Amino acid sequence: MKALVHTDARSVARQDRDRPSIDADEVLVEVHSAGVCGSDAHAYVYDSGYEWIQLPRIMGHEYSGRVVEVGAAVSEFSVGDGVVEEPIHECGTCFQCENGQANVCRNVSITGMHCDGGFADLVAADPDHLHAVPAEVPLARAALTEPTSVATRAVLDRSATDPGDDVLVEGPGPIGVLVAAVADSLGANVVVSGLGQDADYRLPLVADLGIETIDVEDDDLAARTDTVTDGRGFDVVFDSTGHHSGVGTAVDHVRKGGQVVVVGIPNEPSEVRLTEAVRGEVDIVSSYGSLWRNFEQALRLMERGAIPVDSIADRSFDTDDPSAAFEAFLAGETCKPVFRFA
Repeated sequence: MKALVHTDARSVARQDRDRPSIDADEVLVEVHSAGVCGSDAHAYVYDSGYEWIQLPRIMGHEYSGRVVEVGAAVSEFSVGDGVVEEPIHECGTCFQCENGQANVCRNVSITGMHCDGGFADLVAADPDHLHAVPAEVPLARAALTEPTSVATRAVLDRSATDPGDDVLVEGPGPIGVLVAAVADSLGANVVVSGLGQDADYRLPLVADLGIETIDVEDDDLAARTDTVTDGRGFDVVFDSTGHHSGVGTAVDHVRKGGQVVVVGIPNEPSEVRLTEAVRGEVDIVSSYGSLWRNFEQALRLMERGAIPVDSIADRSFDTDDPSAAFEAFLAGETCKPVFRFA
């Protein structure tokens, strides 16, 4: 089978690998489509915080596929079922797991990082981590379930967003765009901010979804905030930039009594002026990964056509030259590269 293997910093190569074998309690999934995540891009360049990944490694944790083989002890799935995987695998026994917080398990294992992932023709999977894809959701669309589940957790579980709220989403990367789409589906008044490098592809993509945008290197974010919110500040600000300045900027533009939700993971210490946040009683919360319910929420939103994932996915990249997708992502020339396998 063909697989996309991370071999060194800024090096991903297509290789031939043996067909995976499965244990009695596993299934074999033929991968249909798999997306490149921001964390994949950080791993690709071997950023600080990702050096623990043992190379070579078959990458990919956002994939959809169809079951082609079932272990003797598996009863939940059958050959032909469409599935997606929850890539964050909890231990089930630590305090966080027992406390219903499996997304922050202390002994977590992540598909495509701790073990080989879904950038391949075939992948062995534990049925406990799989979700059935509704018949109405094409597998090409279902490949975006995992990042959409991250967005549903951030908006529906971790934020106080209500219909009619003024919402700012900082950063038009894949998670930022999906957070904006979920908030927009609630009826919030959403603005997405980006930088000059986002002006050619990512901000126009957001605008095509009917969501307002601003290039903060070209326009004054403070002035736009005053115009959109009548001078109050945004009710909720999502920081999906992954930049150390993002939280501070969010605090600057949220209203007193509002909320900042940090979704992006900064690679450097963040700059936050807590004096204004405390005096304004601003809630600052974080949102990481997702839980079983968030995957189901994502699938149901896609089933109803509430999230325009087909417009967000960029299927122009080929598995013959996988590095091109990563380099384009890092340069802001695309938002969500998706490889096609089956």
